[in-house]
Formats: sequence, C-alpha cells, structure tokens
Amino acid sequence: SPGSPSIIADRGLCAESEERLLKWLLSRERYNKLIRPVSLAQLISFFHFHLSLYRNYKTEQIMITNVWLTQNWVDYRLSWEPSDFDGIDKLRIPSRHIWLPDIVLYNNADGIYEVTVFTNAIVLSNGTIFWLPPAIYKSACKIEVKHFPYDQQNCTLKFRSWTYDHTEVDVVLRTGVASMDDFTPSGEWDILALPGRHTFSGSEPIYVDVTYDFLIKRNPLFYTINLIIPCVLITSLAVLVFYLPSDCGEKISLCVSVLLALTVFLLLISKIVPPTSLDVPLIGKYLMFTMVLVTFSIVTSVCVLNVHHRSPSTHTMPPWVKALFLVWLPALLCIRHPQNNSARQRLRQRRQQSWGLQKTKEASPGMDNPEWVGPDPGMASSPSSSPFLLSTGSYYLRKR
Repeated sequence: SPGSPSIIADRGLCAESEERLLKWLLSRERYNKLIRPVSLAQLISFFHFHLSLYRNYKTEQIMITNVWLTQNWVDYRLSWEPSDFDGIDKLRIPSRHIWLPDIVLYNNADGIYEVTVFTNAIVLSNGTIFWLPPAIYKSACKIEVKHFPYDQQNCTLKFRSWTYDHTEVDVVLRTGVASMDDFTPSGEWDILALPGRHTFSGSEPIYVDVTYDFLIKRNPLFYTINLIIPCVLITSLAVLVFYLPSDCGEKISLCVSVLLALTVFLLLISKIVPPTSLDVPLIGKYLMFTMVLVTFSIVTSVCVLNVHHRSPSTHTMPPWVKALFLVWLPALLCIRHPQNNSARQRLRQRRQQSWGLQKTKEASPGMDNPEWVGPDPGMASSPSSSPFLLSTGSYYLRKR
C-alpha cells in the first residue's frame, strides 16, 4: 500500500536513532557503570523500593519466596533530549551495562544474594530508571511450633545495600505493604498481612534497611483430619481397657496396641515439625502424657490379672487385702453388699444350726455315737445324710 514504505522507513529511522542514542549514552567517555550517579559527592542517591509477592513456600525454618523487586532511581548521566533522537523518550538497556544499587537480602539462608534474572532496565529521557527483576529468595525464619498445627508465624525479608551507607544511598518505600496482585495462593499457608517498614542499623556505619514482615497462618484442616482426630480416637481406646473382663485375655494386647499407635503418631510429628529444642508442640506434650497414662494402665492391668488368677489353693489372702477391698474401698466407692435375701437367710440358718450343734455337744459329752433324727421318730438318718437334714428343719440327737 502507499503507506507501507513510510512505515518501514519510520521504523528504520527509529532503530537507527535508538542505536545512536544507546551508543551516545553508554560511551566510555560519558558513562562508567562503576560510579554512583550523583553530580556531587555530598548528594544522596534516592532509591525507591517495592516488593510484589508471587509465591511463598515454607520448609524447615526456611521461607522460599518468589518475588518481583520494583526498583527505580535517577541517573542524570542517562538523560537526553527526545527531540535530538527522533522523539524517543524511553529506552530499554540491559541492566548489566548500567549502575545498579547493590541491594541484597540481608537474612539470606542459602548464600545466593543476586536476583534470578538480570532483566532489561527501562530508562526515561529525564534519567529515571525502572528495574523489575524477578528473584527467588531463601530467608531464615524462626518457627514457633508450640501451637502446631494451629500456629501463626512471622517471617521477615530484610533488604539492605551491601556497601553504601545512609549518606550515599537512601532506600525509600514506595508503599507501606507488599503487593499481592499476582500472588498464587498456597494450600498450606494463608498470608494475613505483608507490612513493610524503613529502619536503620544500630552500629556504625549506619545502613538503611527495608524490612517486610510476612504474617502467615497455617491451614490446619489437613493435619486435623489426618493427625489430630485419629490420635484422639486411638487415645480414647485406652479407657476401654478397664471395662474388659479379666478372662477375655485381651487387656494387655489392647494397651500395647494403643501404645504402639501413639508412638507412630509421635514419630510423624517429629518429621513434620522442624527439629528445635526451644519449644515442644502441645500435641507432642499431649501424646507423651497419654503414653505415660497408657503405660500406667498396662502396669495396672498386669496387677489385676495377677490377682484375678489367684485361688485359695495357691495363695492366701492377707488380712490387709480383705480390709482394703471388702471394707474400705466399697465404702469409699459407695458399693453395697449383695441384696440377695435367700442367700442371706441360708447363711443365717447355717450359722444358727452350727451354733446349736456346738451347744448340744457341750451339754452331752457322754454321747459317743449320736444319730440325727427328725420330728417324726420313724424317720432316722445316718450321719452321712446329716448335712441335708440340717438344712430342712430342727432336729435333735438320740442315743442308739
């Protein structure tokens, strides 16, 4: 078309102008990337900083954060008049060819302080530079495990210039909070807040710090379903040990099974929670206390089974055992004696008859071979049938 040649010509002119502008800006006589961009030594380079969170992970006391660092500053040496270069007011320059503030993550945990990719920097005609590099940082984070898995953590990202103090480079926060517009939610952690603050180091020389606080909360649903509920259910089985009859033979087996299950849960918690001796999780304390109680129940069950399987032919009951289990404990536990009237009457009759027989023997010492007889003189009984006769009525002795 008639307009196509002019468009191609304009694009070619623009490319030539950008090339000419880039050579002029980065010429050795005019620009040195090792020099801080100030016209006087007493001036401060103001560096604006902003953090955008993309993704966040948590491992053993290390927070892995995928962020975008928005940085901008003014370099007067990279300014030009747009009219001299065909109206070009914006230029993209590889960041390795210009001066960059040496901002690093101060509380780094893996020794990699640089950003992931040195992207191009956007340079405006007035010398303002925008640089937006992505970075994956691993920062040290102290984990509070006391309320696991219903815990909240406060991790920080502290950024500081590695060599420039506050008299040379001043870091200014663009906003008071980090941006979460491009954040990818995590299934394990919820971010409550991302405040940022501007601080100074306490020792000389004084450095400017920019610190972002990551207030995060753990999602407890996974651990509640797979850890807390099974642990509570298995623990409740330990109470049923005392309801099992001693003859079933499963009291000790149930106690040992519960103890082994609690040991497995304790090992799982030790693998999930970061190894630290500063604090012990409440669920760990609960499991240890429950294991002590289950161990005590095993000892108690052994004692119960030992007493249960004793018999008069093998053991003699001491008097203190009778007093403890037949007098003191029933009264303490509000346990009454069996209310079986027929059994009590038979016991009372046997006692009366035994007492009467003893009195009769004392009153008739000359009777050598007494014979039990009933109310009817015609009904006589031999001595071998006397126990039956004693339980049916009143009888007297007759000498043969």
